[in-house]
Amino acid sequence: MTQQQYQTCIDACNDCAAACDYCAASCLQEQDVTSLAHCIANDIDCAQVCRVCVGLMQRGSKLAAGLCDACADICDACAAECEQHSHEHCKDCAVACRRCASECRSMAGMAQSQVRPATIPARH
Repeated sequence: MTQQQYQTCIDACNDCAAACDYCAASCLQEQDVTSLAHCIANDIDCAQVCRVCVGLMQRGSKLAAGLCDACADICDACAAECEQHSHEHCKDCAVACRRCASECRSMAGMAQSQVRPATIPARH
């Protein structure tokens, strides 16, 4: 697959990483930061994984589909945590994470369907 075929997922991952960064930074400005510790940690992890996925997709790496599949699970976990909080930045982050999870699963499924089975060369 080419980068162009990945573009929707790349955009969703970039948007998610930015939303997670903003959410983490905003959580740090809230009054009860301690109650948001898991949210902040998930935001940081999710943003990092999203950025790695973007790099793999941009390079057309064969590892992109597998990591994007894992990224979807990480995004869902981040969204679930953010959905527990009433802050607007958490709500916005959850939406971005859910969209990214959906795009990553779609991309991983599409990439897997295009993978050709490895063939072992005949020995002569």
